[in-house]
Amino acid sequence: MKIVMMTNTYKPIVGGLEKSIEVFSNEFRKRGHKVLIIAPGFEGTEKNEKDIFRLPSIPNFNHTDFSVELPVSTQLNKVFKKFNPDIIHTHHPFLVGDTALRASAKFDIPIIFTNHTLYEENTHYVPGDSTAMKTFVIKLAKGYADLCDQVIAPSESVAELLKKRGVRVPIEVLPTGIYVNDFKKGDGDTFRKFYDIPPQAFAVGIISRLAEEKNILFVSKAVVTFLKKNKNAYFVMVGSGPLLEEIKSIFEKEKLSQRLITTGVLKNKQLVSAYAALDVFAFASHSETQGMVLAEAMAAGTPVVAVDAPGVREIVKDKQNGRIIKKDSIREFAACLDWVFKLSVKDRKDLSKNAQHTAQEYSVPLCVDKALKLYTLTIKLHRKEKDLENSLWRKAMRMLKMQSEIMANTSSAATSAVFGIPLTTMNNITKRIKKGFREFIKAGRKKDKSSCPH
Repeated sequence: MKIVMMTNTYKPIVGGLEKSIEVFSNEFRKRGHKVLIIAPGFEGTEKNEKDIFRLPSIPNFNHTDFSVELPVSTQLNKVFKKFNPDIIHTHHPFLVGDTALRASAKFDIPIIFTNHTLYEENTHYVPGDSTAMKTFVIKLAKGYADLCDQVIAPSESVAELLKKRGVRVPIEVLPTGIYVNDFKKGDGDTFRKFYDIPPQAFAVGIISRLAEEKNILFVSKAVVTFLKKNKNAYFVMVGSGPLLEEIKSIFEKEKLSQRLITTGVLKNKQLVSAYAALDVFAFASHSETQGMVLAEAMAAGTPVVAVDAPGVREIVKDKQNGRIIKKDSIREFAACLDWVFKLSVKDRKDLSKNAQHTAQEYSVPLCVDKALKLYTLTIKLHRKEKDLENSLWRKAMRMLKMQSEIMANTSSAATSAVFGIPLTTMNNITKRIKKGFREFIKAGRKKDKSSCPH
């Protein structure tokens, strides 16, 4: 099978989405499949990358790690023709996502979309962020999903959310797998020695991009409350991001700087050892759809304290493998950290064993098997449809129809958000636009037939 992965972000950026693409792509290749990754270029990108095509782009859009693609040249068309993919797997509904839709239409290739993120939680990266912008993003993502053959949700709660929002295409739950056994091999003792964390100290940790959408300031303030009560406790922050200096200021103001450990971004063995060094993992993001770091922490035997959110409630079971609170409450979050801190040695070991047992459900082989079966089924169903009318006219109409639906979808979402027009009304308007388009095509067909020599 030949698979194209299309994404707005990829290495050298480090995050759950990028890791998901890398894990699945590597495993597909191990099983004999070919994978081509299409992503924008970024500062620090390795030279002579294999099986990756970099789109021209504007780096560091709006002071973020993300890039904005520029209009694509004919070079991408040549790449598609040469690779001749069986399926496109797109990982964003915007920017490169639109490019994926157009490629799917032009080359008549089935397309699958993974809804990795609750996009409305990330609108602060866009100039003019507002409630209207959040509404626009929700409607646009929903409309995008309906233009694909299949949608993947990383968790049950996200699948339910997409259904409530009206997504009509089939939705399959498929989390990103982790290498469970790898996370059992961390050297926590060496990690603690390197960062001067006493062997008997209680270590709370987070492994994350230090940005607003990760709710990192809330976690920091809750941990400060916990540390002030427990003098033999430390906070370990693995990652980097725009809020790093603000977090340091919070700890400095509370005279807790010596118990704040910042490591920057860690990879491979160092990352695994970081998990192993922790007594509890803290998590409060509302924008995740799976939260791979939760499964990774549990695979290392580290229980989790988290705020209830999509992708969290499926894995964190209160008082079994960690603690989960219903809403952002500094007092409650700190109390849950304290609950783990006060457990007996035996109870803490039981919590750790339960966490490792939960992580087994997210093993890479299980997730890869499911993904390949889904690809095969999607290709099969798409080919059935294609064989009904495999003509140049049909391909041209699909391309034109896709372009019109992208424009109609964008217009509907934007108008609903900005002018407050109910979505049902906008859907009716959109239907009229599409009906007009179909009448235009129909008229064009009649004209074409009348002009043909008999």
